[in-house]
Amino acid sequence: MKRLLLRSGKSPYDVLSIEEALHRDVIATNSGNLIFSDAAHKILETPHTEVVSNGIGTDVSAAARINEEYDAFVVPLANAFRPSFEGRLKRLTRLIGKLRIPVVVLGVGAQAGLGYDPARLKPMEQSVRDFCAAVLDRSASIGVRGEFTEQYLRDLGFRDVEVIGCPSMFLYGRELDVRKRVPRLTADSRIAVNGSHHAVQKQGLDRIITRAHDRYPNLCFIGQNISDARQLHWRDLSDPNARVTAMPTHPDHPMYREGKARVYVDPVTWIDDLRSYDFSFGSRIHGNIAALLAGTPATVLCGDSRTLELCRYFEIPHRRLDQVTKELLAADPIRLYEQLDLSGLVGGHAERFDRFVAFLDKNGLENTFTHGDGGAAFDKRMRSLAFPPGVRPWTDADPAALSGRFGWLHSQVSELAQENERLRRELAKAKDAANPGSGTSVYRRARRVVGRPLRRALQSGKQ
Repeated sequence: MKRLLLRSGKSPYDVLSIEEALHRDVIATNSGNLIFSDAAHKILETPHTEVVSNGIGTDVSAAARINEEYDAFVVPLANAFRPSFEGRLKRLTRLIGKLRIPVVVLGVGAQAGLGYDPARLKPMEQSVRDFCAAVLDRSASIGVRGEFTEQYLRDLGFRDVEVIGCPSMFLYGRELDVRKRVPRLTADSRIAVNGSHHAVQKQGLDRIITRAHDRYPNLCFIGQNISDARQLHWRDLSDPNARVTAMPTHPDHPMYREGKARVYVDPVTWIDDLRSYDFSFGSRIHGNIAALLAGTPATVLCGDSRTLELCRYFEIPHRRLDQVTKELLAADPIRLYEQLDLSGLVGGHAERFDRFVAFLDKNGLENTFTHGDGGAAFDKRMRSLAFPPGVRPWTDADPAALSGRFGWLHSQVSELAQENERLRRELAKAKDAANPGSGTSVYRRARRVVGRPLRRALQSGKQ
């Protein structure tokens, strides 16, 4: 049995309560990450291959264990070539540099503006070079999201670069059934809208959402950030994102008060819920990919290169956000739906899937659609599990809702108190043994293990 270590926040089979998922941040700040990591898990799991999640962490000291226990390290990535990710990219490079097993990157992307100008990436150029060199020393090629990232890496001197898009789009293999379920949208249509804090605050998406909210009573906003989820579930405003009050996940927003906002901590419930919608639109690429996987038509309002290149590659209906905000009517759901052309998206999907499979073959990875049951066992197991529903706005004082939240907080405080007592005894033993070095080490560990998590648990319960 071949064993693959997959960089992901959690296994698709892990069922966590909403509180635990938010506490551990299994979505790695953005629930879109789970869309492509779950898809990668399903695709790579075959009768001859076991896939194990690494919990998203990058532990360089674990290299020896990884070399011993796994046959390959698979790394699905999104917009990893961006300044804010450079520190994590460097740690990932250090880990890869210590691995003797193959390392395969699925769909990494560079992030720049809509004009595809890589100037903002210049300061981190060496970090990107080091990462790609380390990966290519351990694989046949590196898979990128689209045209911009391909050209960016080629300009850096790398030739073994292949455009494969994102594994999320291949959750169902060669099949992608997206069609208009209604001939036209009406005021009563069920519509999902999504967007990032940046697009809302800086790119005019707030006006598009406000206009849609005024006209479509069945509009629902689907957020993706961990801060969105914590605002919905805990009314936690401690994150800097809380300054963006125009986000429908903010407690002051009318859509929050009306219960018209969601965040999902499991792709399966996210996709299932979107099956009942007529249309999805907004600036979040994976928010709209979730809709497409549900068979629901979607239009992406692209605000940067990472969304634009992926839309161009997969021929996902899209508009540039800087263009539609000049005339808000152009971003109206009814007009976007009328202009939908799904022919390229659906018609070209099989060819893109075959290209993706060829990339996997070249890098020594089997896939369930060629070497397995097409994901039937995966789907059956997922249907047998009871995942929590989407996170909803906390707008009432229902005893059941309160007991669930504060029951979890109570359990956390109790566990931390027990750990605190255990560490206190360990510290006392160390001091009794007249070993100041050991005592100091244990004391520091006690502060790290107990202090910070306890403060976070208590802060997360504030309203």
